[in-house]
Amino acid sequence: MAVTDRVLLGVITTAHGIQGDVVVRAFTGDPMDIGRYGALTDADGGRPIEVVPRRMTPKGLIAKVAGVADRNAAEALRGAELWIARDQLPAADDDEFYYVDLIGLDAVDQAGQVFGRIQNVDNYGAGDLLDVVVLATGKSELVPFQKEYVTAVDLDARQVRIVWPIQYEIAQETGSDD
Repeated sequence: MAVTDRVLLGVITTAHGIQGDVVVRAFTGDPMDIGRYGALTDADGGRPIEVVPRRMTPKGLIAKVAGVADRNAAEALRGAELWIARDQLPAADDDEFYYVDLIGLDAVDQAGQVFGRIQNVDNYGAGDLLDVVVLATGKSELVPFQKEYVTAVDLDARQVRIVWPIQYEIAQETGSDD
């Protein structure tokens, strides 16, 4: 199965306690939902990993992994990615997108000129951010994934229309001339 046919749902970040629990950074809307998909697979798609959510903590989702009974076995899973076949996920609602669908799309300005490419979608707690590599500089810029900055997403055309340059607009709002 090609990587594009699979979606990353989470990452095991560390062990928790002595009975084999792990901490999961889940990329599902509700972190507890990661267990409803049944067995996930590792990054290579070969090893099934069944995650049973227990509870949420400030560290992340505490979960049990089938077949893992002690801390040493849980530590061995540190960094394991939790993938699912794309066809096991529900279709995204209107104006909702799976991160994997946005990565690799062209970033175009309001005039339709390509100025960059989306290399990742991040969320550090305050909302989704598009990580755009600007073609002219090769530098990465973060763009808030909000209507005032991202005016259209066209998956068929493989483009995201972004109000650009973001720095100019921020400078205008703050009164700065940068």
